[in-house]
Amino acid sequence: MQPRNMSMSGVVDLAAVKAAGEAKVKAEQARAESARQGGGGAVAPASLVIDVDEAGFETDVLQRSTEVPVVIDFWAEWCEPCKQLGPLLERLAAEYNGRFVLAKVDVDANQMLMQQFGIQGIPAVFAVVAGQALPLFQGAAPESQIRETLDQLIQVGEERFGLTGIVVDPDAAVAGAEDAVPAEVPAGPYDALLETAAAALDANDFDGAVQAYRSVLADDPGNTEAKLGLAQADLLGRVAGLDPQQVRKDAAENPADPAAQMTAADLDLVGGHVEDAFGRLVETVRRNFGDDRDAVRVRLLELFEVIGPEDPRVTAARTALARVLF
Repeated sequence: MQPRNMSMSGVVDLAAVKAAGEAKVKAEQARAESARQGGGGAVAPASLVIDVDEAGFETDVLQRSTEVPVVIDFWAEWCEPCKQLGPLLERLAAEYNGRFVLAKVDVDANQMLMQQFGIQGIPAVFAVVAGQALPLFQGAAPESQIRETLDQLIQVGEERFGLTGIVVDPDAAVAGAEDAVPAEVPAGPYDALLETAAAALDANDFDGAVQAYRSVLADDPGNTEAKLGLAQADLLGRVAGLDPQQVRKDAAENPADPAAQMTAADLDLVGGHVEDAFGRLVETVRRNFGDDRDAVRVRLLELFEVIGPEDPRVTAARTALARVLF
């Protein structure tokens, strides 16, 4: 799924609700208490990514957010886009080294939290800063956009709430970790190719990613990870280098032109306007016939792959498409 809201506009409302001065005082108190209890409050690298449930939410998220921004990843085992986004967020949590903490919430096991945050589709990513929640984005997204969002979040945390992050001790161990024996997970037959594809996607080498994902699908046409990755790589490759203003102008001037509308729909989706992208293509299918109609229909199905079949917006758009076609 592509990002629904990659902006940080919600932080302005957050600051209005929670006075910055009060939040800074709480942050300083939390740091002082942590220093008294733990010799400076240094944590192990493994503590930067935590599994959170409803019972531990207040302590693990709300209280912790007075020291450091907490990014919440709402996910589920059956959600294929989650399997793309989750490892990326975990890697970034380690790389940012204490400037934010990643809390992972399994929505199947924590339905109440899902309802409280108003989650409509997953993956969905929120942040909690000084006890206040705000949405970041919904769906998988290019790493560059996620980094930009995290940088803005961290900047707001520092400037408005005095959150300077937590100290990470690379030599520290999580309690009990020294007794744990890591399970050895056997490598899958396509793991190397999928890793190559993911690395190419992160590096904006969309052609390389497409080639790697297609290599997997040539041997395993039903590989869901490769299908999702290919759809994302194709989409990002198509929008790279486009002039958004010109694309919007062309689409407005040529409402029945399949090429203009498909290009605009790609931009809609990457920009997080999922319903707009789907609605645009359904309407274009309605306006066209023959090969043009089929090309738009196929593009719409490709965008469904990017979002994921479980998303309610895909379900609604499939119904709308069926009405137009039949």
